Amino acid sequence: MKDSRRFVIQGIFILVGIVYLVRLFYLQVVDDNYKAQADDNAIRRVIVYPHRGQILDRNGKLIVINESVYDISVIPKKARIDDTVSFCNTMGVTRQYFDSVMTIATRSKYARGRPTVFLKQLSVNEFAHIQDRLINYPGFFYTSRAVRKYPQPTLANALGYIGEISEKRLENQNYYRQGDYIGISGVESYYEEQLRGQRGVRYVMVNVNGVEKGSFKEGTFDTSAVAGENLISSIDLDLQRYADSLMTNKIGSIVAIEPSTGEILTMVSAPSYDPNLLVGRLFGKNFSELQKNPYLPMYNRPIQAVYRPGSIFKLVQSLVALEEGVIDPQSQFACIKVPMKCHSHPSGHNDLHNAIEWSCNPYFYNVYRRIIYAQSSGNNWRDAPIGLMEWNKHVKTFGFGTKLEVDMPNVKRGFIPDTAIYNRSYGKSRWQFSNFYSVSIGEGELNVVPIQMANLAAIMANRGYYYTPHLIKRIGKNGAPLPQYQEKHHTSIKPEHFQTVIDGMEDAVKRGTVWSKARIPDIVMCGKTGTSQNKKGEKDHSVFVAFAPKENPKIALAVYVENAGFGGFAAAPIASLIVEKYLKGHVDRTLLEKDFKLRNYMPKPKIDPKAIKKDSTGSKPKPTLPGFPKPDTSKQNKPIIVSNRTKSATEKN
Repeated sequence: MKDSRRFVIQGIFILVGIVYLVRLFYLQVVDDNYKAQADDNAIRRVIVYPHRGQILDRNGKLIVINESVYDISVIPKKARIDDTVSFCNTMGVTRQYFDSVMTIATRSKYARGRPTVFLKQLSVNEFAHIQDRLINYPGFFYTSRAVRKYPQPTLANALGYIGEISEKRLENQNYYRQGDYIGISGVESYYEEQLRGQRGVRYVMVNVNGVEKGSFKEGTFDTSAVAGENLISSIDLDLQRYADSLMTNKIGSIVAIEPSTGEILTMVSAPSYDPNLLVGRLFGKNFSELQKNPYLPMYNRPIQAVYRPGSIFKLVQSLVALEEGVIDPQSQFACIKVPMKCHSHPSGHNDLHNAIEWSCNPYFYNVYRRIIYAQSSGNNWRDAPIGLMEWNKHVKTFGFGTKLEVDMPNVKRGFIPDTAIYNRSYGKSRWQFSNFYSVSIGEGELNVVPIQMANLAAIMANRGYYYTPHLIKRIGKNGAPLPQYQEKHHTSIKPEHFQTVIDGMEDAVKRGTVWSKARIPDIVMCGKTGTSQNKKGEKDHSVFVAFAPKENPKIALAVYVENAGFGGFAAAPIASLIVEKYLKGHVDRTLLEKDFKLRNYMPKPKIDPKAIKKDSTGSKPKPTLPGFPKPDTSKQNKPIIVSNRTKSATEKN
């Protein structure tokens, strides 16, 4: 009996096992429904790109915003295209472009299973044209992202631009992937981590045609994108646009600072370009044309252009001499025009005030000589290096010869002479003051950057200290002021020494070297003109630094205009218009304003004779300037970069 029950139980287990085996065989071999469902559905990992942080001006006006674009990607292994010509017409690409992208996408078996970007940065309108047709092409899908848009075509050099990350920058980091976009220059690069946000991931079910069938596991594994932080800048957008207009058809820079905070009110690099040119699918073409432009519109002059400061450096020489005690405000020197010439001015003998007012070269030759030989022992070869290094220490406390930590990459430091440069040039103990006396008036081996010139104006306004100039005030609407820009940097000069120099700057504007039309009738502006030597054969460069009003200053600035001649006749009027605009909100001197908006100081680019070729008739045509587009004979109104704004081809210069 027991044996029969055992056989029954065993039989039941065997029968159940046979049923399972038959069912399994049926599902795996006979019935292909599950296989079809598996083939028809897959999980796709979709990157959700966050909106990059926006940038606003000091009054809340938007400078940089975002605009949605779409990338079309392809997984070659799943791609199915029956009619390549029709596909290319739908996508708006050539057959050559299609072949090149697909060749790259299928360069290896591993690559065939990975997504490859087929089309980048389609606008909303471009994407709408192909969105409904995308379902007809298995293996192709889209991803949305945001790119930059600039409501006002200004500040391109300071803001910088974003571009696709390079292979080199992809190394040794875990956040970015190939094809991601990153800040390349300017503020976009300096504040990349704050602006980029945190991307998210979305898992979706798609069928074989790439059509989304819904979220995987109801979004359990999805992560949301976190938008980047907004940046509140110190820029006054209205003042920036006004300064842009004054620098049309000019090469140079304007930097204006609020002395009490170090906040940059305006930063002009001229000529510049419309930042919208470096956005979207035409980025590569526009970037190439801008790089070829001989006027270098992508060169960020306020922080990278290195110049001789000219006579504005006499302010520093005055203060160092007063601190060292080698002169006092009443010290006089005869205006003997040897070894350097002097501007004509009323008095043959000058005190410090008059020397600044009229920018007397011989006076500051003697001032600098006294600084260098302050510890004179009667041996000029030995004393000059000692005096030079003492002078060097003072000058560097003004931010010269060192890198001002402005919140932009690639800031130049300029150069302040020291013993090393003359030892290399002449040999140790084989040089003295006569070898470098031109430094006394801001020439010779002395080099500064425009941002340092503007910082000097802020130091004068503050009577001896400065805050590091910066473009960004806060991160986030309610963010606190950035702590690194709250520290006072004091010069080595005592505050009491500044008054005489500032009084001289006031009179330089009222009745000295500044052109009378550049004076603001109801605003006390203190300034200093400079004329920086240009050894390239063109006219000298025009320089001016100033602050206003004299008491409780609100603005300090430096203006540098290349090839414009004397500082009082070009840079000073531009500076005075900016001061008036900022302090009053409008400009009363409309004739002067119109005059300088129309002035053209652009030098003629040098033409390579080899680029001039004879045409078929044997005559020599007019040369095409290197880097400039050929004249447009069509009726289209194409943009041409001629200054710090985009002009149309039909707009008169």
